[in-house]
Amino acid sequence: MPDDQLLERPERLFFETGASWYWLLAGPAAAIAMLLIQFKGGVGFQPWVPLIFLVLVTGFLGLQVKAARIHTSVELTRDALREGTEVTPLTHIVRVFPEAQHSAKSRELLEKWQTSRALGELSGVPRGRTGIGVELTGKRTAQAWARNHRGLRAALTSLVEGETASAP
Repeated sequence: MPDDQLLERPERLFFETGASWYWLLAGPAAAIAMLLIQFKGGVGFQPWVPLIFLVLVTGFLGLQVKAARIHTSVELTRDALREGTEVTPLTHIVRVFPEAQHSAKSRELLEKWQTSRALGELSGVPRGRTGIGVELTGKRTAQAWARNHRGLRAALTSLVEGETASAP
């Protein structure tokens, strides 16, 4: 296949996977724990119990990790911000608000953007992530989010300010 026909993936300026596949190691750990419980309890070796724990724990965690990798991953390129499965073109982001004075969980007065909808298909900012206020076209506000919110904020701010400065 000629090089000009290869689809090049846009350069990632920021990326978070959402969850790690290392969580699947809990399945074998649960099976080993059941083996130890069997031997310490004097029951002897019954292979079905550890095997059931291995399959159930690994299967359940596999579904959870796959869902987290789809719905809580973040990717920023020069053209778009992807939060979960929602892609927002950078041309729709007018500015990035400064970091909030108070946490959304505090009882203090919140910034307007802290009560805005979160980007992505989830109902709010996912657990373990911090919201970043953005103004969208049409005077709409929303929250981008990431675990490393400072890294995303810095990359997003430089892109948005760069686009604003270069706009006529």
